[in-house]
Amino acid sequence: MGAKQHNMPAEWSTHRSTWTAWPADASLWLENLRPAQNEFADLCRAIGAGEALDILVRSPEEKAEAAALLANLPVRFHMIPYGDIWLRDTAPVFMRHPDGSLVASCFQFNGWGEKYILDHDAEVALNIAESCGLPIRRSPLVLEGGSVEIDGEGTCLTTRQCLLNPNRNGALTPLAVETAVKEALGVDKVLWLDQGLQNDHTDGHIDTLARFVAPATVVCMRTEDKDDPNFESLEKIYHDLCGFTDARGRRLEVMTVPSPGLVVDEDGRLMPASYLNFYIANHSVAVPTYGSAQDETAVAALAKFFPGRRTTGLSARAILSGGGAFHCITQQEPVCLKDQQ
Repeated sequence: MGAKQHNMPAEWSTHRSTWTAWPADASLWLENLRPAQNEFADLCRAIGAGEALDILVRSPEEKAEAAALLANLPVRFHMIPYGDIWLRDTAPVFMRHPDGSLVASCFQFNGWGEKYILDHDAEVALNIAESCGLPIRRSPLVLEGGSVEIDGEGTCLTTRQCLLNPNRNGALTPLAVETAVKEALGVDKVLWLDQGLQNDHTDGHIDTLARFVAPATVVCMRTEDKDDPNFESLEKIYHDLCGFTDARGRRLEVMTVPSPGLVVDEDGRLMPASYLNFYIANHSVAVPTYGSAQDETAVAALAKFFPGRRTTGLSARAILSGGGAFHCITQQEPVCLKDQQ
């Protein structure tokens, strides 16, 4: 490959801000709307201790409602239409040019394989990019931010279940998809896991399965409970990761945290609960918890990987009712290094 024109910084790199969106659609959230708003506010308080928040709202009334709950936080509101709050997947991916400036990469979004088509979600990335005044890179690739995990040093983790799914880029061969991912994200090597969690409507997003916590260091979930609905998948993920080397030829150091085990909704349906859907902010790490017996153990285990940040477990059960947790509803904007030169 020739000299790269851009790359995606690792999530632990310094942020200018975090982008997210106010949960407001009662037709989607039903009885979980107010609990989800309260969990959202707790997440914003954790993030706001060290960086600004750029929050999408759909109306002046919703802005006032959000502002009241988020008082005294460093919030900038943006009146940008959106379907729902999953900005990890609908917002642009912020890339860095070698000169330190930022570029907004906008991918195609088709409702997670045309399963959930909501008004305006496909337009969110371009609208945010335009509001930032950043150069825009448009990609023809159907790709959600939650489907790729970056170490900042040339390596990308993803899953075949998602990126090679016919409902995303069905006309492309696996090699063509991998080549497009490398070019789009500025990486040299793509590491492929197979399947995701059960009942995950994203078709196996990587941000519930394996996360980089440092270069050449990855964390996944593991359990000795063979009744865990994801036991076999988690074991395969662990062993696959142990066999990987990164773009620089280093064997991955694979660390583990517990699985939350069986987490069900009010109707008894299995939910895709994962402690790996944490979000790394400038001064904090927000770990989703679900009322599981493993919550405290998982938060303590993850805290060891982030000694310079405050790692906190925060309830995400209401947000999970919508399909994801903290990483799914956030998108980091790195600092523009060119401004600091």
